[in-house]
Amino acid sequence: MIIAIDGPSGAGKSTVARLLSKELGFEYIDTGAMYRALAYKAYIQNIDINETKIAEMLKTTDIDYYDNQIFLDGENVENLIREEAISIAASKISALKIVREKMVEIQRKIAQNKNAVLEGRDIGTTVFPEAEHKFFITASLEERAKRRYEQLKINNIKADYTSVFNDMKKRDENDSSRKFSPLKPAEDAILIDTTNMDLNKVTKTIAQYIGGNNVL
Repeated sequence: MIIAIDGPSGAGKSTVARLLSKELGFEYIDTGAMYRALAYKAYIQNIDINETKIAEMLKTTDIDYYDNQIFLDGENVENLIREEAISIAASKISALKIVREKMVEIQRKIAQNKNAVLEGRDIGTTVFPEAEHKFFITASLEERAKRRYEQLKINNIKADYTSVFNDMKKRDENDSSRKFSPLKPAEDAILIDTTNMDLNKVTKTIAQYIGGNNVL
C-alpha cells in the first residue's frame, strides 16, 4: 500500500509522514531529501544548476534512502541538507525535467512491493498517481515560515525569520509554477490545513481516514 502526502515546504509533511509510518508500521520515504541531496552535491562542487551540467552530474551520482536517512554516493548526508541555501537550490534543481524523471524512477524502485508513506510535492500526481490514499497538507505561509525558523534554531542553524519567510515564498512560487510536475493537489487528494492544528492531531486525522478502510 502506498500513502502519498504532498504539500508545500513547512506544512508539516515530514513530521506527519514519520509519525504515520511509525503508527502503521510502514516504511517512510522523504522524497524531498533526494532533491536536497542532489542540490547539496551541486552546491559543494560549485556546479551550475542547468540541464546540461546536472545531466552530467547525474551520470556519477547515486541516491538512496533507507532507515529514514538519505545517502548520496554512499555517504549519509541527512544532517547536511537542511540549510535554507540548499532548500532554494533544491527548488531550482527539482524543476529540471531530467532530474524529476530520474528521481521518480528511484522513488518507485525504493517503494516497490512495500507498504510505504511517501511525502513530497508530486507523489499523488506523478510518482504514484494510483496510490491508495492521497493527502495534501498545507498551512499559511506565515505559519510555515515560523515552523521552519523554529526548526532551524533547534538545529543550531543560523537564520532570521524574514529571510526564511522570503525564501519560502520564493520556493512556493517556483514549485507551483514549474513546467514539470508542479506542486498541486491530486484531484482525489484529501486537503488538510494544519495552520491551527497540532501535527499529532493531523496524524490521527489521517490515520482515521485510512482506518475507515480497515488498515489500522
